[in-house]
Amino acid sequence: MSSTEPRDAISPLDGRYATAAAPYARAFSEAAFFRQRFRVEVEWLRALSREPAIAELAPLEPSIEARLDGWVAGFGPGDVEEIKRIERRINHDVKAVEYFLKEKLVQAGFDARQSEFVHFACTSEDINNLSHALMLREGLGDAWLPEARGLAGEVWALAEQYRDLPMPSHTHGQPASPTTLGKELAVFAARWQRQIAAVAGIRLLAKFNGAVGTFGAHVAAYPDADWPAISKRFVEGFGFEWNPLTTQIESHDALAEVFHAVSRFNAVLVDFCRDMWEYVSRSYLRQKPVAGEVGSSTMPHKVNPIDFENAEANAPISSALLEHLAAKLAVSRMQRDLSDSSAIRNMGVAIGHSGVAIAAARKGLAKVSPAPEVMAAELEGRWEVLAEPIQTVMRRYGLPEPYEQLKELTRGQVLSAEDVRSFVEGLDLPPDAAKRLLELTPRDYTGLAARLVEQARPDPPS
Repeated sequence: MSSTEPRDAISPLDGRYATAAAPYARAFSEAAFFRQRFRVEVEWLRALSREPAIAELAPLEPSIEARLDGWVAGFGPGDVEEIKRIERRINHDVKAVEYFLKEKLVQAGFDARQSEFVHFACTSEDINNLSHALMLREGLGDAWLPEARGLAGEVWALAEQYRDLPMPSHTHGQPASPTTLGKELAVFAARWQRQIAAVAGIRLLAKFNGAVGTFGAHVAAYPDADWPAISKRFVEGFGFEWNPLTTQIESHDALAEVFHAVSRFNAVLVDFCRDMWEYVSRSYLRQKPVAGEVGSSTMPHKVNPIDFENAEANAPISSALLEHLAAKLAVSRMQRDLSDSSAIRNMGVAIGHSGVAIAAARKGLAKVSPAPEVMAAELEGRWEVLAEPIQTVMRRYGLPEPYEQLKELTRGQVLSAEDVRSFVEGLDLPPDAAKRLLELTPRDYTGLAARLVEQARPDPPS
């Protein structure tokens, strides 16, 4: 996190939403970027020291190995400040990490000549692309994915709890065939599960092949070393997929895949929040007042669905950035230009806004509960929604113009139970079919909604 006071921060992620965004700051901040760069530089030195072909670099002494372990594990604010001090002098952030590590090694008794194998044959993007992949994996794994799975799981639990609870539905804003609250919630949970699986299943790519991806400097120094194999082992050692064909930069296609998947999750989140807002507005859901909380500066009675509104605001900000990054990072002039370096620094901002939105939606969800009596009363006043099952049963038994008859009876009309009963009794239907329709009420007309929720229940996360 920046030393800037939250009240002075220009970004709401560092200001108003600093608490909710804290896990994303740990993964995506500049300090986190330096931490990952330092780790990559250390591991590259280790990797080279274990290659028989690199004869001039002796295997690292156990004492140095232990020091490196401690430096990586204990990397903190003091290290960042020292790297920044070097950067202010030389005006290059990656080179500053290299010099910082070299200084520490020499101070620890490491041979100064062998310290030149720090950053050996590397371009800055060798270090940076691996660091960005590490940052994204940490930010997703430690913060975003648990939050997203938490929301989906909570909505699934409510879907199962209320799978039988009848609820009015609306298509085009008009009364439509009834549904259940549980089924409508399950729709969102299932959509999220798909996008969560997409995000978690994308294998991040990384490269480690020099200035323009040819291993030119590597071969110049050690022509007999199998540099592609060394590079592949090194990248896969971090758990990433090795990209053998790149320019100076890794092409960022896997990052774009992640960003698009998170953006799709965000779109479902906006859809969910708008529906929840509507259900609150129609009093299908009650909000739980929080003691001491003020809903309006002038209207004391107000309890506003501010958490869903907050989520609806932050999710599209995330998506706008993610969509831009996905398009921008996949394009670079010839072997590279610097525009990707500036753009990718907003990766954490984009994921952070999504995380803030998800947290807000979960907070809003915890404050609402169904109002069954409100939904039941509305359904009781909407007998015209039974036009669909009646005309469908009429079709089965070959009665004339079923749709047209029901259209004439119901379109633009509000019917009573008696109106429906009278119409059905006047039809030439088999007794059992007529009986089923006469026993049907708007509250009962929810089809297989409850069964669909049960059948769609997701497997527990592995």
